[in-house]
Amino acid sequence: MFELKPISKDAIPSALEKAERLRLLNEPREAESVCLDVLAIEPTNQQALVTLLLALSDQFEREIGPAMHRAREIVPKIEDDYSRLYYEGILFERAAKARLRKPGPRAHFIAYEWLMAAMERFEEAAAIRPHGNDEAILRWNSCVRLLEANPALAAEAEEPASHMLE
Repeated sequence: MFELKPISKDAIPSALEKAERLRLLNEPREAESVCLDVLAIEPTNQQALVTLLLALSDQFEREIGPAMHRAREIVPKIEDDYSRLYYEGILFERAAKARLRKPGPRAHFIAYEWLMAAMERFEEAAAIRPHGNDEAILRWNSCVRLLEANPALAAEAEEPASHMLE
């Protein structure tokens, strides 16, 4: 029906600034659109990939599943090992928080699993972090505090195996 219009390569820096502003204005779908326009011109643009991943995670309040799936597809495209681990941790942490705000069956168990996954990524990222960069440690500590503040968050008890009577 309609064909998307490409942006010019020279417009990429200002487009990325606009995407950041849109995220700050709580307009994640618009930020996502801008990032997709940038990635159509430069498919490996790291700033656009990270901003897109964050814009998708900003949408977890509305829809966790589809946005999480799309965001997880971006993770392998992040070239730096530290950043890849750190931002995947961000995805799990934000998904856990969004799940906690949408109570439902097994919500606390799912949120706990996602927080554990986030903490694992943050711990791995912290082990290879650049000198002076403690962001992964700060996020790990934030997850710990969230767990401490929510005692209902726990691993789901495994179903006992049923034994056949002889």
